[in-house]
Amino acid sequence: MTNTKEAKKAEPIKVVIVEDFKLTRVGLRCALNANPKLNVIAESEDAMEGLKIIEREKPDVVLMDLGLPGINGIEAMQKIREFSNDMKIIALTSHDREEEVIAALSSGANAYCLKDIDPLKLAEVIKDVYAGVCWIDPVVAQLALNSLPKIDNPGFLPNKSQSEGRVPLTEREYEVLKHLVTGKSNTEIAKELIVSVHTAKAHVCSILQKMCVNDRVQAAVKAVKEGMV
Repeated sequence: MTNTKEAKKAEPIKVVIVEDFKLTRVGLRCALNANPKLNVIAESEDAMEGLKIIEREKPDVVLMDLGLPGINGIEAMQKIREFSNDMKIIALTSHDREEEVIAALSSGANAYCLKDIDPLKLAEVIKDVYAGVCWIDPVVAQLALNSLPKIDNPGFLPNKSQSEGRVPLTEREYEVLKHLVTGKSNTEIAKELIVSVHTAKAHVCSILQKMCVNDRVQAAVKAVKEGMV
């Protein structure tokens, strides 16, 4: 059993690209296949064909555009989640509006990338997402945060009377949550806060439990929706 798991880890990550612009598809395929740890096994120009390929090939990661002809990327993500909760989905799009970010993450996306992302960075994002990390482009995350109501006191942290009915996070957990919303991994959070990775992970686990969510993506979505950060 252990040998089987180790063999799977040694295999390249199988990727399917769903993108209607051919030049973009070709560029992505060439860039990603240059990385020995990644293997683009199929691609599609629309969601209907893409869904058939995805269900048949069962890739590890799907790169999904949002602005697709016919069924859009958001609907396609929802359909993927009807037959797989384990498959990783990365929204790769030029759309940078806050409502689209929330819609994509709420529909099952594990990451949200803008198309101007460096190919080498995208390869790292794919590997991180495959390993279980959620990732949101910092530019998009900041746009989402900017759309929230402004508070007169920038140093505001909800106190007991202000946070009645809200998630009872500690001051440190609020700091961790802010980094979590921007897509940082436990290792990156640990470096930012100058703590051990174990401590950062413990804070994240506590946040998920207090927010009554199952994973980091759900925590990020809830935090933005409820104006917690």
